[in-house]
Amino acid sequence: MIRGIRVQLSAFSLLLVLSGCGGDESHTKAAANSPAVAVQIAEVCPQDWADTYEATGTVRARTAAVMSSKVMAYVRQVAVQIGDRVREGQELVTLDAQDLDANVRRAEAAEAEVRSAIPEADNGVAGAKANLDLAQSTFKRMEELASKKSISNQEFDEAFARLKSAQASYDMARAKRSQLDSRLAQVEQEIRAARITRDYTRIAAPFGGVVTARSVEPGNLAAPGAPLLTVESEATYRLEASVDESKLPLVKAGQTVEVALEALDRRLTARVSEIVPAVDAASRAYTVKIDLPALTNVRSGMFGRAWFPMGSRKVLTVPAAAAVERGQLQSVFVIDSGVARNRLITTGKRGPNALEVLSGLAEGEKVVSPIPSGLADGSHVETRQ
Repeated sequence: MIRGIRVQLSAFSLLLVLSGCGGDESHTKAAANSPAVAVQIAEVCPQDWADTYEATGTVRARTAAVMSSKVMAYVRQVAVQIGDRVREGQELVTLDAQDLDANVRRAEAAEAEVRSAIPEADNGVAGAKANLDLAQSTFKRMEELASKKSISNQEFDEAFARLKSAQASYDMARAKRSQLDSRLAQVEQEIRAARITRDYTRIAAPFGGVVTARSVEPGNLAAPGAPLLTVESEATYRLEASVDESKLPLVKAGQTVEVALEALDRRLTARVSEIVPAVDAASRAYTVKIDLPALTNVRSGMFGRAWFPMGSRKVLTVPAAAAVERGQLQSVFVIDSGVARNRLITTGKRGPNALEVLSGLAEGEKVVSPIPSGLADGSHVETRQ
């Protein structure tokens, strides 16, 4: 039905052209009386054309990072602006670290206190060991004397009690020394944690790239998770195209597609890297991510198109050089009994050197291609090879 409407519109437009643009009898007679124009002809014929599905999308950086703070602190300095290029590890935002510096110094002071107590504990262990050794030697002598009935049972029991007391003192001294070792390990971890937290006040670039967004100024209060800067890698980009859900079976990961970026005015070959399985409920489309080759001047946010192959179909075609365009109207010169007749046509897709004809021509008709200068409706023509 739509094609029929196009045909009617084309016929109506032809009447307008003939009535208002030189369709009078004098013009036709002049063309008929002029010498024959040498032309080349092409036959309207069907061809197998690759059928494609066109999807639009937006260029995104394959690697992007939204920088945020892990601690709540006031911003002291922002070292970059939007558009600045940064290197990996470069400090971008500095936060106020006074409170965190105090935590580090407090932990370091606790470590110094523990270390200062270690010599005293070592001396205590050494003294307790000396007392234990003396008590053991005394007990051995008292044990020999007791076997000879040279001492009383009371004296033997007192020697044994002194040995037990010296052993307990030594064990206690060693336990206190072990507690210092444990406390030292604990404060060392506290220092490490305090320094790591303090390092959170220096926010650095995770990779080299360009700053594409900045939402922080010096003096602002940075909250954990709130975006401060966005950095995008310039190494790789991809086109994220929206594809109708009905075309899901036709798109495969690893598939080669043709892509056009309008800002660069060029077409290129790319590869489908990922198909997002979730379908948007509003648009009934899903996202297909297409890896782009390395190009200069590519920026995130650019508009692009992708053409997905969908098999082939038979279409009537004419050479692109046979078509005459006047605004929205397209026409060709058809050879009719040695006379060139201008005829409006409706075209579809455009190939590299040919046009798809939807209406206005039939298979086997011959058209002038290319169109020589001076050719007009009603001109006599003679064909040449």
